[in-house]
Amino acid sequence: MDLKITSLAERPELAEPMWAMADTWAEFVEYDAVAWSLTARIPVEWPEHVLVATDAEGRVVARAFSVPFALRAEGRGELPDGGWDQVMLWAFSDLKRGREADTVSAIEITVAPDAQGHGVSGQVLAALRENARGRGFGEVVAPVRPSAKHLEPATPVEEYARRTRDDGLPHDPWLRVHVRAGGVIEKVAPVSMTVSGTVGQWREWTGLPFDEEGLVEVPGALVPVHCEPGRGYVVYVEPNVWVRHAL
Repeated sequence: MDLKITSLAERPELAEPMWAMADTWAEFVEYDAVAWSLTARIPVEWPEHVLVATDAEGRVVARAFSVPFALRAEGRGELPDGGWDQVMLWAFSDLKRGREADTVSAIEITVAPDAQGHGVSGQVLAALRENARGRGFGEVVAPVRPSAKHLEPATPVEEYARRTRDDGLPHDPWLRVHVRAGGVIEKVAPVSMTVSGTVGQWREWTGLPFDEEGLVEVPGALVPVHCEPGRGYVVYVEPNVWVRHAL
């Protein structure tokens, strides 16, 4: 697909259609507390790190969010087990304290449903890498949400992330895009996102009964969700996979 990819800083008029673009995210994912409170601030604080892809007709078909942060600050140095949530908290903490960033983390690459299957994600990932390089960064990291992991939620994520095809590339399609682009799988972030809510909320988000105690497989979830109906709550702890991209 022929795309025009620009930053939101360059084309601020794309903010509204960017947010209005259809996506395939499971509803419960947006209720991660960090995502709920901070994601909408990224285009405000770092519009130069938000990319928007439009097709030949000018329609928004993909978006990419990233954040600059100080990976090598005192007390850090390693990619966190807290994955997506932790890197978001680090980025906004660094912004507040005026700490100089040394790394860019991908936060989201989303492709409109009717544009999927045309190589859009790979083009946007390449643009995200180039955007970071052009701003003087030497590395992009990504807490990747493996796109097909939800099809086998019972499989340990470490086993899934290291599974390869006959050609040596990752089994998972989204991990495969990252590796083809030059990324290297480093480790699993076991507590990358956490979504907690009442039984009633989870019933509303998913349409499932959540009337039995224990682990529940939920469409779109990468691992089973823990249900405690007697105590009135449900908790989902999502693992992601850290990928490093040297630029």
